[in-house]
Amino acid sequence: MVNVRKPVWLKSEKLGAKKAREIIKNLRKYNLHTVCESAKCPNQGECFERGTATFMILGETCTRNCTFCAVDKTRKILSPPDPNEPKAIAELSRELGLKHVVITTVTRDDLSDGGAEQFVKVVKEIKKICGNDITVEILTSDFNGDPEQVQKVVNAAPDIFNHNVETIPRLYAEVRPMADFQRSISVLIKAKNCNPAILTKSGFMVGLGESQTEVLSLLRELRKADVDIITIGQYIAPSKEHYPVTEYVHPDIFKYYQSEGEKMGFKIVESAPLVRSSYQAEKARKFITKPLN
Repeated sequence: MVNVRKPVWLKSEKLGAKKAREIIKNLRKYNLHTVCESAKCPNQGECFERGTATFMILGETCTRNCTFCAVDKTRKILSPPDPNEPKAIAELSRELGLKHVVITTVTRDDLSDGGAEQFVKVVKEIKKICGNDITVEILTSDFNGDPEQVQKVVNAAPDIFNHNVETIPRLYAEVRPMADFQRSISVLIKAKNCNPAILTKSGFMVGLGESQTEVLSLLRELRKADVDIITIGQYIAPSKEHYPVTEYVHPDIFKYYQSEGEKMGFKIVESAPLVRSSYQAEKARKFITKPLN
């Protein structure tokens, strides 16, 4: 496939570098990880500066073989859930004065519950230590489609339940060969059915070979599933070994997707080349019904 040259508009601002260094130093102290680092997010300094961080639980090694992702998939032996992780995340969140915490994970198909219990423990520990001063968003795997695990994590009362579909259904076989589009949709539907008041969220990339018609169809499918918040960003291949970029989508097209999504009734549509799952995630706080300080 022909290499596509990166355009001039695809450049992140080096914002929040000082705050990023502070947070990374503390992550090392608590032996924690963020997806911001592991997935090479271009916005991590900016998000840290605004008081938002995305912690990645259950280690740094994934059991899936998605061809777009920079997270490590090479190690054969996976560590069990760290019993100290929930409290460490909660204490660091309080120490840093974070306003909005996102908890995500590598996919752990080796665990019988897919890691659901660790999500529960982290959410409960944050609420216990940080109280009402912080909002919690979880970005989950599909738990192999097990509705009991979805129910379990929703019952822990996170403020936002996020599960990314990542791409259009047609490209799943190439981009997410161990995932299933309808299974992902069912996870989002189950979360909303468990608690109609919870905000649900999903995100996907463009530049993988999808058409505009397919993007709009995907947005309609997500709205039909009663998803509240959408993120759309440009796919950037982490290396030459990953799935190739087929197109760098112009910012005007991202604006078009945002406009169309807003017309469909999504509460928030973040759509721009450098948008990622947790980009400006704290905006959702205004739609959360619990009283915030």
